[in-house]
Amino acid sequence: MSAQDATIWLTKADRSILFTRQNQTIKFSTAQNSSPTIVVNDKETYQPIDGFGYSLTGGSAQHIVKMSPSARAALLKELFATDGNNIGVSYIRLSIGASDLNEKVFSYNDLPEGQTDLEQKKFDLGLDRVDVIPVMKEILAINPKIKILGSPWSPPLWMKTAYDARGGMLKPEYYAAYATYLVKYVQQMKKEGITIDAISVQNEPLHPGNNPSLLMVAPDQAIFVKQNLGPAFKKAGINTKIIIYDHNADRPDYPITILDDKEARKYIEGSAFHLYGGKIEALTDVHNAHPDKSIYFTEQMVVERPGSSNINIINPVSRLIIGATRNWARNVLEWNLAADPENKPFTDRGGCPTCQGAVTIDKDNVSRNIAYYSVAHASKFVRPGSVRIASNETIGLPNVAFKTPAGLKVLIVANTGKEAQNFNISFNGKQVAATLGKGDVATYIW
Repeated sequence: MSAQDATIWLTKADRSILFTRQNQTIKFSTAQNSSPTIVVNDKETYQPIDGFGYSLTGGSAQHIVKMSPSARAALLKELFATDGNNIGVSYIRLSIGASDLNEKVFSYNDLPEGQTDLEQKKFDLGLDRVDVIPVMKEILAINPKIKILGSPWSPPLWMKTAYDARGGMLKPEYYAAYATYLVKYVQQMKKEGITIDAISVQNEPLHPGNNPSLLMVAPDQAIFVKQNLGPAFKKAGINTKIIIYDHNADRPDYPITILDDKEARKYIEGSAFHLYGGKIEALTDVHNAHPDKSIYFTEQMVVERPGSSNINIINPVSRLIIGATRNWARNVLEWNLAADPENKPFTDRGGCPTCQGAVTIDKDNVSRNIAYYSVAHASKFVRPGSVRIASNETIGLPNVAFKTPAGLKVLIVANTGKEAQNFNISFNGKQVAATLGKGDVATYIW
């Protein structure tokens, strides 16, 4: 490929092509036409990119670890390597303790009601040693630099206002003990060879109906960070980043009020978002309020009907891959790497029975779903250390552009219009003519 050519990886809405490199390249030239033009400008830069990926839930790891060694190795290579047709996932989210996509609820310090362990002497990674940790070690052997975010769904029950995995609040008298618990998590994972790059303080702190879950309002999160978690990490010499909020885009006031607290903000790297509510543009509101703090996009369930003749690939690509990064997100994570054909496992009394994996695993058989293809369009090419660069917004052709550490330009385009569209990609005074079918997504690399 010469510097004047662009390669194309395409997904068509009718499933005739699913994230496949096209044989033809398109050539930059000085030829002009009247089609709409996406102008890419690498002189105007925005946020750096940490990566794209999924949550490796306990349920995901449970299915992967039960595969035969050869089938597991092949799947993990396809997901985490960058060569050939592999998709190069570069960011993983782990649950600290159980999430709602575990077979059962647990923490790393479960005690009978009435007992306490303030110094976390009984802390034990426990059930994660069965599946999450072995799978993470295999992933790290493929990509040692993958970034890992840890997120808790609930503290141990004995720390809560009600001895129940669902809801309740963290008792103030256990704030210090919980900070120690999170310190232990980072330290114990490090001993396993797993470096936790960042943790969010609480998954979905305004959604106490999940199993497990915790209600943690913004003033309480600010107190916990500035008086307990931040100082505990500092005392322990832990460099793991602290990320706040980790919930929907409908409440940008939550992270903004915490970041307005000068004592809290000095320990905080940034804010994390989901998009089950609100508008993706709210991420820019938080960025504008605190431009020195990072923005992360850490969860969104993306589902398609099994056996569907079409793939609605433009939805997650335009809303998440394009939408979040155009609004300052350093990463985009979709929810849940793997499940079985019945979307199991999930917890009872508040787990998620509709949470489809990016891949469906049935023993050694693997099928790929919409979350797999939507993330692939970014993860393979927009490697960590890439920077978002300017590209104009065009009606019916949402897009986002990046410059990679290797100097390549990457443009992701979705055709959300009502018919096929001809358009141009312009860069440094030259342009290429491109065509994208209705509902199709393409990644262009030059």
